[in-house]
Amino acid sequence: MAPHREGSDASVEAMVAQVEKHPISSILIIIAMQTEALPVVNKFQLIENPHSSFPKGVPWIHYHGAYKDIIINLVWPGKDLTFGVDSVGTISASLVTYASIQALQPDLIINAGTAGGFKEKGAAIGDVFLVSHVAFHDRRIPIPVFDLYGVGLRQSYSTPNLLKALNLK
Repeated sequence: MAPHREGSDASVEAMVAQVEKHPISSILIIIAMQTEALPVVNKFQLIENPHSSFPKGVPWIHYHGAYKDIIINLVWPGKDLTFGVDSVGTISASLVTYASIQALQPDLIINAGTAGGFKEKGAAIGDVFLVSHVAFHDRRIPIPVFDLYGVGLRQSYSTPNLLKALNLK
């Protein structure tokens, strides 16, 4: 876990207070696979954006639309240009997520998918989790301190209103 820095709790609390005052008007949904993305695209009648602001040559697919008064952007990394399979994995996910945040400036980010690797921890298809911490499970560095850095366990923003209103895991 990252070392505690003086004042970090106060700055996090200030950021949370600012976020709580700002209503959610734009959501970014990141989904790794086309088979996971299409039901959401169909449910909200999202339209593919052929003129996305992503760099030329990337296979990333951007859908957009609205639900009630909320703008919905859904992005999936597309297909690998060499093998024709969905571009899954941490590198693809981090690149498309970063570029999507920069381009779309969402108020809320939803990382959606089956999380099949977490079945042994009690997760099942259809479960929805509100995360308290995030970690990078695919980077192992067997050197003291670098091992902690590699996993990068970080606390996420507290969202008690979402937890209470939606009764999520």
